[in-house]
Amino acid sequence: MSTIGKNQSELTAIADEALRGEPGCETARVPSVQPLPGIGRGRNWEIPNVVLGDSLISDVDRAVITLHRQLGRRFHLVAD
Repeated sequence: MSTIGKNQSELTAIADEALRGEPGCETARVPSVQPLPGIGRGRNWEIPNVVLGDSLISDVDRAVITLHRQLGRRFHLVAD
């Protein structure tokens, strides 16, 4: 199964929306996704930082792990 290529701003918007859709993470934000060096396809990106807002760190930690798994199966990062 191949993944869909998205640039950094598109993938950031997708990750941000998905994070806010997770239980307890309505106020959390993904400022940006970052490329992982040396990986060409698949989940070649990470969410290095999250702005918590009023969300609990435990909810956000769980959600970010879930998003990496789910979104990483669907999207890969391409150069802008």
